[in-house]
Amino acid sequence: MDRVLADWCAIVERDLPGPVGAAIAYSLGAPGKRLRPALVFAAFQELGGIGDVAALAAAVEVIHTYSLVHDDLPCMDDDDLRRGRPTTHRKFGVDVATEAGFRMVPLAARVLAAGATRLGLPVQVAGDMAAELFRAAGGAGMIGGQVLDLEAEGQPLALEGLAGIHRRKTGALIAASVVVGALAAGVPSAQVEAMRGYGEELGFAFQVVDDVLDATGTSEELGKTAGKDARQRKATFAVLLGAEGAIAEARAAARRAVDRLGEARIDSRLLAGIADFVVTRRS
Repeated sequence: MDRVLADWCAIVERDLPGPVGAAIAYSLGAPGKRLRPALVFAAFQELGGIGDVAALAAAVEVIHTYSLVHDDLPCMDDDDLRRGRPTTHRKFGVDVATEAGFRMVPLAARVLAAGATRLGLPVQVAGDMAAELFRAAGGAGMIGGQVLDLEAEGQPLALEGLAGIHRRKTGALIAASVVVGALAAGVPSAQVEAMRGYGEELGFAFQVVDDVLDATGTSEELGKTAGKDARQRKATFAVLLGAEGAIAEARAAARRAVDRLGEARIDSRLLAGIADFVVTRRS
C-alpha cells in the first residue's frame, strides 16, 4: 500500500507543483495502520476476487487521510501530532493544509477510477463503488458525524447518541472499505450487505477502542496527542462506561461483526482476525 501511495504522491507532485502538492504527498506518506486498505484487500480476497485491487484500497486511504488533515485543523481538534509527526497544518500552514485536504477528494476519485480500469470492472460497478465511498465520506457519514461530534463537545450525551456519532464519523468509511472490496469481487448483493454489516460493527468497535486509548495511552504510543477528548470535554465510551466497560462494548461489536459474516455463510479467518486486532490494538 505504501508503494502504491508513493507512486500517486509522485504523480500529485508532478501535476500540482508547489506547497499544496507537497502537503498532499507529506500527508499520504505518513506511516499508519492502513486498516481501511487492508479491509479492501481482505474483503476482495476472501470473496474470491482475482486481480490487483491495490488502487481501490489506496482510494479509500486517500479519503481517510484527507479526513485526518482536516480533523487536525485549528477549527476542528487543533492538533500538533499525527502518525508520529507534525500535523500537515503545523508543517505547511493552515491555508495549504485546508486546500490539500479538499484536493484529496477528487484525487481519491481519480485513484478509484484507475483501480476499476485496472481490474476491468464495468462502468456500473465503478459507479457503485464511487457512490459507496463518497456517500460514506459525506454528510450522511464521516462529515456528518464530525459535525455532530463538534456540536456535542461539553454537552451531556447518552450512549445511544454517542454510538450514532461513532457509526457515522468512523464506522461509515470502514464499512465502505469492505463494501468496495466486495463490489470489486462481483459477489451477490446478500454478501455485499453482510460485508457492510461487518464493517459497520467493526467501525463502531474501532472508535470505542480509540476512546479508551485516548484516555489511557501516551502520545508516543498513539502517534497523536493523547488525552485530547478530556480536554475538549467530549462524551466518550471511556467516560460513560469506564475503560473496562468500553472495551467490553467494543468486543461485543466485534463479535456482532463476525456474526454478520456467518449469517451470509462467509467463513473468513482473515476478517475475524482483523476484528480481533481492532479490539486488542494499542495504537
